[in-house]
Amino acid sequence: MYYLSSSPDGRYFSPHKTQDGFMATATKMPQSPTLLHDVTHYWDNRAAGYNQVNMAELHSDKRRVWQQLILQHAPDNPRLTVLDIGTGPGFFAVTLALAGHEVTAVDATPAMLAQARRNAGHHGVAVRFCCADVQALPFADNSFDLLVSRNVTWNLSQPQAAYQAWHRVLKPGGRLLNFDANWYAHLFSQTAREAYWRDRQRAHAMNIADHYANTDTVAMENIARTLPLGREIRPQWDIQALRACGFRHIETQNDISERVWDDEEKINYASTPMFMIVAEK
Repeated sequence: MYYLSSSPDGRYFSPHKTQDGFMATATKMPQSPTLLHDVTHYWDNRAAGYNQVNMAELHSDKRRVWQQLILQHAPDNPRLTVLDIGTGPGFFAVTLALAGHEVTAVDATPAMLAQARRNAGHHGVAVRFCCADVQALPFADNSFDLLVSRNVTWNLSQPQAAYQAWHRVLKPGGRLLNFDANWYAHLFSQTAREAYWRDRQRAHAMNIADHYANTDTVAMENIARTLPLGREIRPQWDIQALRACGFRHIETQNDISERVWDDEEKINYASTPMFMIVAEK
């Protein structure tokens, strides 16, 4: 595990292990190296295209919308210590750093981190980047005021273990904000499959770009079939998992799509609305 630090002027320091005690031994758990490799390889290949989407968000009103939504549910602190879990090209990391918070961002995909470092440099913010498995975080206990994550937990082979690791690194009174959807539920449910195809047909009928068309759908579906959360009803599953890990004051909103998605996204993903989970340690 190592950090990759960006400076506000866009220069980057070489990978290094920390000497300040911030890193800790990662949680030990059984791993599936092949599955982790497959997921990481898929997102490595998607990094450039996914970055274009994130860059568009950073230069649109979505940055303000997401910043307001996150800080509305964050602990009341003018300078939060934030961990962006599964940062991808760094949308949350850059957004919260621009708001004046101290941000660390972790991802298992080197190509995504490369995009995130460039985006942080372009926007003149300092973010500490870490390449690590988000299911086994290499941070000390009680390190962060706020954890944020978007479209990550559905990718995980061991989501319960991930939630346990996330609880460990939160400070007492700290909060987790998790944004996700029932992605790839159509692989396991006939009802979800029919709704998925209605979304595809509606996008085509309205001459709107199909957001699934420019991805390696077969590769991702093959991976998704091996992951546990596509079979679960969420966020109901998450509520039970979070309680088992010791989280309290768990709140959910089953559909925040109207607030955070544009019209094209609402049509493409009508059958898989984005939900929000807020949980406190």
